[in-house]
Amino acid sequence: MGKINHTTNRVLIFTLVWILAILSPIPLNAQFSSNSSTQNKITFKGQLSAYTHYNPNNQYQWWNGARYIPQLNYQVPGKSKVLLDFEACANIYGNLGMDGFKYFNAEGQIKPYRAWARISANQFELRAGLQKINFGSASMLRPLMWFDQVDPRDPLQLTDGVWGVLGRYYFLNNANIWIWMLYSNDNPKGWESVTTHSSSPEFGGRVQYPAGKGEVAFSYHHRIADGRSLPQNNIWEPQNYPDKIAENRIGIDAKFDWVVGWWAEASWTNMREDTGLLTNQHLLNLGADYTFAIGNGLTVTYEQLIASFDRKPFQFKEPITFSAINAMYPSGLLDRFSIITYFDWTNKSPYFFINWQRQFNKLTLNLMGYSNPKEYRIPSQNRAQNLFAGTGIQLMLIYNH
Repeated sequence: MGKINHTTNRVLIFTLVWILAILSPIPLNAQFSSNSSTQNKITFKGQLSAYTHYNPNNQYQWWNGARYIPQLNYQVPGKSKVLLDFEACANIYGNLGMDGFKYFNAEGQIKPYRAWARISANQFELRAGLQKINFGSASMLRPLMWFDQVDPRDPLQLTDGVWGVLGRYYFLNNANIWIWMLYSNDNPKGWESVTTHSSSPEFGGRVQYPAGKGEVAFSYHHRIADGRSLPQNNIWEPQNYPDKIAENRIGIDAKFDWVVGWWAEASWTNMREDTGLLTNQHLLNLGADYTFAIGNGLTVTYEQLIASFDRKPFQFKEPITFSAINAMYPSGLLDRFSIITYFDWTNKSPYFFINWQRQFNKLTLNLMGYSNPKEYRIPSQNRAQNLFAGTGIQLMLIYNH
């Protein structure tokens, strides 16, 4: 018999969640919106977005696209305040790049976005399937961006999920424990530059504990990296890395509210084989935010990131240093302005982004402008084709139903 690949497995799980949500026994008196806590409840909603984007630095200067994310949720209340619920979302999008009206580049895809089932109670939840897992104190340059790639400048806050199981328990003193196991995630996640070996599960956990006017947390993750995906420094004399390389990741973060909100977040990733500069990855973020009593309130966030990739642990031989500032001002009930700037101290390169957002009933309008270096170097945000290198403008409409 032939083997079923990971993509097929994902499609089967995604389809199963939709079938369970649709075909599970629903009482005749169940409604799409019900106030009764004893009734099954099924809801459907979605987000439709469209954009037009112009950047003279791109090969295709004018891009247009649309995206639809339908979301189906189904809840089955149980006894003793136990709830069983399902969520299934798809990411349906298409983009068209144009160079004048002569050359075109079209792309599109339909793929699972979220597909999970969860059982939860007052202090506990267990969720399995394709899901978003993120944590940490930082908001822009995040060392603990282990399983997502959310860009703070993205109005949609899009990120691919991971396939796995996540359990969380919440204590009465606001402490909490997370435990997870991931499997069959082909692409690099977060800060990863090497894929995970396809036959090996990943696992880890997090402990978060209140401390005075804030909280501290410790996180750990273990996986088996695929040595075959390591970059070769010399294609004429390729290095023979092992197929399986153990990798351990440790994270520490703390957040407090003393006069201003401030936080510290750090991550160390170590491979158990010599892989050159990828053997050890060090990330450290220090940040603070404060809302000034100016007009409707000006909120300013500042973060400083130091990143280093070294053969030996804690060597910091050639560190990369980034600063980030986010200023947000609501000019009224409907309008909000935000400015995000990054500065790459290593390459002396500034990045600038401004967004005006107007909120209607179900419609949101975003007008964005940016000026960035032509060689885009913001850490962990340069994997996909980058339309935001150089200077450009983008108009985006978002409709939620």
